[in-house]
Amino acid sequence: MLKINKTIEDKKVCLALEGRLDTTTAPDLEKEVKSSLDGMTDLVFDMAKLEYISSAGLRVLLTAQKIMNKQGTMEVIHVDDTIMEIFEVTGFSDILTIC
Repeated sequence: MLKINKTIEDKKVCLALEGRLDTTTAPDLEKEVKSSLDGMTDLVFDMAKLEYISSAGLRVLLTAQKIMNKQGTMEVIHVDDTIMEIFEVTGFSDILTIC
């Protein structure tokens, strides 16, 4: 189960993720991302409460990064050690801006 808390401030959208981002929940996040980015210049993924991310979840992040490369910036914040290890092993730590 994945809970997505969206906040918008000016041209910045923050998606706080809570739970598991996997094959079952990745389509929900992808839909949320695509519907939220119109006219936005900043995208933030807050992963403070994210417990797990699968390859399907990584694909959604990559898609979001490609979109934001064209229209602004994307940051990933509050990444715990477990998720960070996944980012490092997959090379995503080199692609994403992790704060």
